Amino acid sequence: MSEGSAVSQRSVVSRIAVVTGAGSGIGRAVALELAEAGWSVVLAGRREDALAETARLAGSGALPVRTDVTRPAEVDALFATVRDRFGRLDLLFNNAGAFGPPVPLDELSYEDWRAVVDTNLTGAFLCAQGAFRLMRAQDPQGGRIINNGSISAHVPRPHSIAYTATKHAMTGLTKSLSLDGRRYSIACGQIDIGNAATEMTERMSTGILQANGEVRAEPVMDAADVARTVRHMAALPLEANVQFATVMATAMPYIGRG
Repeated sequence: MSEGSAVSQRSVVSRIAVVTGAGSGIGRAVALELAEAGWSVVLAGRREDALAETARLAGSGALPVRTDVTRPAEVDALFATVRDRFGRLDLLFNNAGAFGPPVPLDELSYEDWRAVVDTNLTGAFLCAQGAFRLMRAQDPQGGRIINNGSISAHVPRPHSIAYTATKHAMTGLTKSLSLDGRRYSIACGQIDIGNAATEMTERMSTGILQANGEVRAEPVMDAADVARTVRHMAALPLEANVQFATVMATAMPYIGRG
């Protein structure tokens, strides 16, 4: 290995990432992909047993930190752990999310609405704020935030008003973070994912309500394909940014949905 290659490899190994919702699904897939690429990955999520399993799969470079992203004190503790353990943060994958019950709008309870908003929007803001503070203060300054949007950041599914509203709001969060982070070398992008095979999307393969009232199965893709896209976005130098990326099952009914 040449001297230049060795320096490059050490640089990759030294990178620090936080992945929220890392106990399963997209979060776990991304955490494993980053760990494979040499990142040290801080795994955030509410379920300790699930985080421990992700950490086991990821290897010695993974650190599980139980975190409920809807609770400001727990988010503060997460980023304090990152600062104290590693001294810096290079990447936040803002991934934790909830869909909520798929019920007609007039049957959605306030409690269910609030739970989705608190997780998908307020939780994403709190984590972005914590990452932003670290990235702005550290030396060298800067870092990257990648938000998990959704196909629903563009078009809704039936009976998804809370999820759709928060994912549209995620796009605004991404744009504001990009603008506010520009002077501090903090890049922010968004990955909009359609029908990745996870626990959250199991019903896609058995049948899901369509805009025309039919219920039918939809194609899904491997979550590893999403993870490789996040890895590419994360590996770019801070002078370059994927602002928005859409990764979806090729045959899913997205184009022309509705």
